[in-house]
Amino acid sequence: MSTPTTIKQGNLTFLRVAIALQTLAVFAAPVTAGLLLTTPSGHVLHSAAAYSVFTVALVHLAAAILAWRPGGGPPGPILNAAGFLAATLAQVALGIAHVTTLHVPLGVLMFGMSLLQLSRILKTS
Repeated sequence: MSTPTTIKQGNLTFLRVAIALQTLAVFAAPVTAGLLLTTPSGHVLHSAAAYSVFTVALVHLAAAILAWRPGGGPPGPILNAAGFLAATLAQVALGIAHVTTLHVPLGVLMFGMSLLQLSRILKTS
């Protein structure tokens, strides 16, 4: 079975960048949520942040697949990326439905998940 250290360097770099962007996008979402509550254009900004998280989650999934199949890495990061994408879809649905009692804690969980994924991939050589 392959170990993370056997991932081709280009694919590993792509995966690292995707997870770093994902973490930044998830961090920006609560900032724009604060703007949602305080400024008239906050809704547009928070919506843009949600689209950014969704887009970067898709890129993360693609990077995980590339790191696994042609890159020679393990399939585990694909499950992490798919789980994060599922959480993102749930987060969007909860936000649209205005279920803040679940939307806010899920956002905090997603930020923690993304930080954990980032710390793990940065340790990989």
